[in-house]
Amino acid sequence: MMTTTRTDLPFNQRVDWTLLSLWLVLMSIGLVMVASASVAFAAANYGDAWYFAKRHGVYMVMGATLAMVVVSIPMSVWQRYAGYFLLFTLLLLVIVLIPGVGKKVNGSQRWLSLGIISVQVSEIAKFCAVVFFASFFARRYHELHFGWQGFLKPLLVVGLFVVLLLLEPDFGSSVVLSATVFAMMFIAGVRMWHFLLLIGLGVASLGAVAVFSPYRMQRLITFLDPWADQFNTGYQLTQSLIGFGRGEWFGLGLGNSLQKLFFLPEAHTDFIFAIIAEEFGLVGATVIIGLFVALILRVFTIAKNNLAVGKAFAAFAAFGVAILFSFQVFINVGVASGLLPTKGLTLPFISYGGSSLLVSCVLLAFVMRIEWEVRGVSSIYIPPARPLRAAVRPPPIMPEAV
Repeated sequence: MMTTTRTDLPFNQRVDWTLLSLWLVLMSIGLVMVASASVAFAAANYGDAWYFAKRHGVYMVMGATLAMVVVSIPMSVWQRYAGYFLLFTLLLLVIVLIPGVGKKVNGSQRWLSLGIISVQVSEIAKFCAVVFFASFFARRYHELHFGWQGFLKPLLVVGLFVVLLLLEPDFGSSVVLSATVFAMMFIAGVRMWHFLLLIGLGVASLGAVAVFSPYRMQRLITFLDPWADQFNTGYQLTQSLIGFGRGEWFGLGLGNSLQKLFFLPEAHTDFIFAIIAEEFGLVGATVIIGLFVALILRVFTIAKNNLAVGKAFAAFAAFGVAILFSFQVFINVGVASGLLPTKGLTLPFISYGGSSLLVSCVLLAFVMRIEWEVRGVSSIYIPPARPLRAAVRPPPIMPEAV
């Protein structure tokens, strides 16, 4: 079916109100929960019970400002300068490792100090990686599908990303970034046996890193039985599980968590989901997960719509964002509930963390721009329900791949 571009659609018809509503709801919940989870810690350490809530509010305003900038930039510009984003990210990942330049917190050198705020470089790397690899896969479809070069080139770039992230060290971000790129390769049409080889190599590499790092190995042992050392290595996980248990079905009520009163470390950052479960119970925790599922499914739908009209770069980028959020939410919730070993990853839009919130806003603004442009195409043909991968494998090749 032929498609034509429309420029006469009014503003309210080009905005994805479903995506915007889910975004605003999650950010609002995040502000409330950061205030609730941090009040005791902030009062004791900063003399202001609302210290973290105020800063989180400022980051929300900054995120909204960045989002408006990102939405105003055409997708053609992002694709044209994707290579520069890659170089910029690699430069930042190197700079942050320089002693005296990178800021070290809790033994990890992941932050660059920019005066009043500190930026976590790995968060920037996630966004830049999605943009670069979406551009690469859209331009190098033939190489990826028919030859070794298209398979090895992104693999080498991912390997460079992972090495630099592990030097910080930031194992969690390296897992999320690798999984996101591998998934994008799969949807772009990499050969199945190449993909299986890639998965095996990735699992073996990350497994070796975990096994040969003493503190990571200890985390794995603690994860298997946190109660065996509940006052030392298993302390954080056991306190999180206690929070889940206290919440029962409907929770203790907003502000009534006991675990945030200096029992659970990182209550307002990595383990904020445990506070949600304690204050709102299983029902509240399920609602939060449901909101994330709805958000991610909406982004997947946007990716599928772009595939239908031949916008390969936009489709791969939207798919990458959906996978990135999926893994980050799954890992954060899995860690807090004891399903996965402890990792330092925030819950998007909800955990306290300026870099995470800013980049999450940029990612969703990027997707909103993708949807904005695809809504300007009339006569969109949506194929019958089938895997996204199947839509890009057979000829004819998509327009951007030629």
